[in-house]
Amino acid sequence: QVQLVESGGGLVEPGGSLSLTCTASGFTLDNYAIGWFRQAPGIDLEGVSCIGSSNGITWYADSVKGRFTISRDDAKNTVSLQMNNLKPEDTAVHSCAAAPSWGNGCHEAPYGSWGQGTQITVSS
Repeated sequence: QVQLVESGGGLVEPGGSLSLTCTASGFTLDNYAIGWFRQAPGIDLEGVSCIGSSNGITWYADSVKGRFTISRDDAKNTVSLQMNNLKPEDTAVHSCAAAPSWGNGCHEAPYGSWGQGTQITVSS
């Protein structure tokens, strides 16, 4: 059974950092594009970052460029999102999702397997 579980959420002050981890079970992540998405109350789902399968090509939303870094650890079957210089507008439920065999243009991949999400709250 394909399953994704996010971890690492929490409360942080503006300017702080958090690292999210997406752990897969039931399949091997390196055959999938992995995307991070977020949704705040009353706001549409937003793509944050993604990494393509096999080639590791990454994509970032303009709102997080220079602050977030996505990476893959195939040995641990995880994808991480390092988030630095967090802002109140980053507050949202962050979820990871997987799309099979999608290399280029991971932000356009058909993500079909989703985790439950983890809450990030940026507040002083």
